[in-house]
Amino acid sequence: MKESPNKKIMALSRRQFLGRSAAAVTGIAFASNSVIGAPAIIRNLGKPNSKFNGVQVGAITYSFRSLPVNAEQVLRYCLDANVSAIELMGPTAEAFAGAPYTVTEPQSGGNRLSREEREQQAKAIAEWRASVSMDKFEQLRKMYKDAGVSIYAYKPNALGENNTDAEIHYALRAAKALGASHVTVELQKNPEQSKRLGLIANQHKIAVAYHGHTQQTFDAWDVALAQAKYNGINLDAGHYVAAGFDPIPFIKAKHKDIYSMHTKDRKSKENGQDNVPWGEGDTPIIEMLQLMRDNKYKFPATVELEYPVPSDSDAVKEVAKCVEYARKALEKKS
Repeated sequence: MKESPNKKIMALSRRQFLGRSAAAVTGIAFASNSVIGAPAIIRNLGKPNSKFNGVQVGAITYSFRSLPVNAEQVLRYCLDANVSAIELMGPTAEAFAGAPYTVTEPQSGGNRLSREEREQQAKAIAEWRASVSMDKFEQLRKMYKDAGVSIYAYKPNALGENNTDAEIHYALRAAKALGASHVTVELQKNPEQSKRLGLIANQHKIAVAYHGHTQQTFDAWDVALAQAKYNGINLDAGHYVAAGFDPIPFIKAKHKDIYSMHTKDRKSKENGQDNVPWGEGDTPIIEMLQLMRDNKYKFPATVELEYPVPSDSDAVKEVAKCVEYARKALEKKS
């Protein structure tokens, strides 16, 4: 049987990836509680570049969930993996800005909070969000920018039905301070919530891009898109494939409303839906990236690492492999 293009390019990338960014940053330790001096150190290094033939390839903080995700460490991971743009999740930014009860260390269960404790923490965080200055968010943006990493999306845990309007306004102000064009949140089951979010987003001119899992269909976003100008799409192409659909027609039809695309390799519904290393599943990653390149679509492709990390590797190395896979795909002729 003829080997698929996806498998060929993955095999090539696994053999030839040189890890130039990782070598440049090896041995540098960022302070966990202070960023004083970090940008100066970083400026002396080569900056990452994961924009290939006009297509920005990025990553989401979630890809590094097996590691500490404080702001300094996440920046180091980006440099190691040659990632020059990121979708930053709430805990990383909020911990940097001093939010209460915010954890950036990997979690393994442990003691569960009582309902009363959860409610007290939620109240304290809501009060913090309603009054926090944007200065630390702007500082975080500058630290990343100085190192060559832009923040194009922000995913705070502040956009749910139980969150206050003040928290939603905070999330959009923080996104703007970070330099992001949009926030991301799960597709809303209640259309009144996507209307609420969209109307607030219109005031800030920062989009709310809705992310789907295997409930995604071709028209899953239509209600939200009709509700507000700044409601948009955060397509998860891997989950879309696992749901039984081909993302290529969707991207062609909806590209103007897509703000970012989570990129992963999953097997189709018929093949078991597993998350697998890039090139081993049914997601047409090469075709999607080349479609973006050839049509000059401006939304980024976000590496979301969900397949099991091999025992002889780590999340940073696996993200680097995905970035290299994307580079080879984008430098290859259609």
